[in-house]
Amino acid sequence: MLIHREPLLRVVRATDTPEHPAFYRVILNAHVAEFSALAAPERQRVMDVVVEVERQVLALLKPIKVNLASLGNMVPHLHWHVIARVGDDAQFPAPIWAPAVRAGDPARLQAWQAALPRLDEGIAAALR
Repeated sequence: MLIHREPLLRVVRATDTPEHPAFYRVILNAHVAEFSALAAPERQRVMDVVVEVERQVLALLKPIKVNLASLGNMVPHLHWHVIARVGDDAQFPAPIWAPAVRAGDPARLQAWQAALPRLDEGIAAALR
């Protein structure tokens, strides 16, 4: 789901991980494989956006941790993952890509799902 777009990048909320509803990606619009390939002002803008998404997630959802990751091993397309984590999520403390060790708390998942429209708007407003 698209949250924000500008010439350099876009922010989307991943909707394919229902057990991790607060999972955002900051995606460079150009096909670049490595962060170091960007000019300094572009690197700064990308990180400013990653930080703002993290701040908005922390402020509204109050997770115990926000994971930041830049993988892109399969596709040379630079993007950052911003993922809210809690102690009762299915993989915690391992990365979300690890096998589940428990079912996530349904009440927390429902509360976070309900908060997503407000979080999406907060991110979009902060980045305008």
